[in-house]
Amino acid sequence: MRAEQKKQAEDFMELMETAHDEIRKAMEKKDVITAQTLLEDCQNGAVALGNMIEETEGEGVPTIRVLEEYCDQLYQIYMCLSSGQTLNANKAYKTLRGVFTRIANSVKHDIRISLEVVFLPYKASMWDSLESVWQAANKNPDCHAVVIPIPYYDKNPDGSFGELHYEGEQYPKYVPIVKYEAYDFEKRKPDVIFIHNPYDDCNYVTSVLPFFYSKNLKRFTKKLVYIPYFVLDEIDPDNPDEVKRIEEFCIVPGVIHADKVIVQSENMRRAYIRALLGQTNNTAEQRRYWKNKILGLGSPKIDKIQSTGKEDVRIPEEWLKVIRKPSGEWKKIILYNTSVSALLEYGEEMIQKMRRVFRIFQENRKDVALLWRPHPLSRATIEAMCPQLWAEYQRTMQRYKKEGWGIYDDTPELDRAIVISDGYYGDSSSLVTLCRRKGVPVMIQNPEA
Repeated sequence: MRAEQKKQAEDFMELMETAHDEIRKAMEKKDVITAQTLLEDCQNGAVALGNMIEETEGEGVPTIRVLEEYCDQLYQIYMCLSSGQTLNANKAYKTLRGVFTRIANSVKHDIRISLEVVFLPYKASMWDSLESVWQAANKNPDCHAVVIPIPYYDKNPDGSFGELHYEGEQYPKYVPIVKYEAYDFEKRKPDVIFIHNPYDDCNYVTSVLPFFYSKNLKRFTKKLVYIPYFVLDEIDPDNPDEVKRIEEFCIVPGVIHADKVIVQSENMRRAYIRALLGQTNNTAEQRRYWKNKILGLGSPKIDKIQSTGKEDVRIPEEWLKVIRKPSGEWKKIILYNTSVSALLEYGEEMIQKMRRVFRIFQENRKDVALLWRPHPLSRATIEAMCPQLWAEYQRTMQRYKKEGWGIYDDTPELDRAIVISDGYYGDSSSLVTLCRRKGVPVMIQNPEA
């Protein structure tokens, strides 16, 4: 039973207990009509309470049996009054009071409070930023964990909404999915909502449905929790220049509107707090507010990558054709990651760099397998912010895929790409931090070289 429902049950029982006093007084005054009306009210209240308990807990809860006994006592007193029998008011009161005390004890001890915890991922490839938290909630018998993938729009160059995407079918089979249209936030009022998209209407590339903006979700829960979908290189929180560099990740609607923000480390927590205090009044009250709100508990993305081994992932057969040598031995696998920021910054120069990289790895394909994993928002970003670059990028991508000597990975399974790789080459991104945590050697590419 949800906490609010249990509170409703307890409040309702207080009213019924007050009614017992009124029943006794009415019986002492020989006011049969008032006593019977109050008995009916108690009966209706007990039935309503029983229905609510059955709906949330099922029929096997001991409270239901005691409620049935209570209703039977109410009925017997009612019928005695109807037949004109003389009843001792104190005796009737003690009878009701005795059964009612057992109901109260049963509600208190036999009905456990359950939290409804909702997870709202939007891109399946970013699910790893919430998964370990969901797993913990899903294992907790006092939690009802609900995963609701939410749709998102690509944005057109003019900022208007473009194509709508929904990736609910791309989540792992072991994650039960609830369709976003099927969940009534207004009615259910989840106790906690977790999000990993902090941008609301401030993203130039994509937008979740406005209903799922953090500022709107606040209306439906007492605790909105934001966990970043990325990890950053660790920084010195006492270095103003380094803190300035991460400000864009801190000053976003999800951080502002959330009740709690969970970041990857204690140092990152301190950096967030410094960045946020730089945008607000650096008062003692503000410092307390941000210190209570930002928590350095770690990143689920790191949990995921550290708990996943090669034996835990399935390698597609078409990948194995690229990875295996004629002898059956595996080649060295290099994870090649291209970021949207590098594409936007270097443009055509970055496309040429990618082509040079592909040529070198193609020439060495007998010994090395290249696994190219572009940022999942590459297409949406280029089309929205640099549409003139899209044709060249698309030609490069299609040629790479058609030639078939390397692996093109646009699946949601980031952890698979990292755990099977022997090295990382590419742009600076959150993958670098994850690879280092996994012990995968890292080399950052220079688009100008």
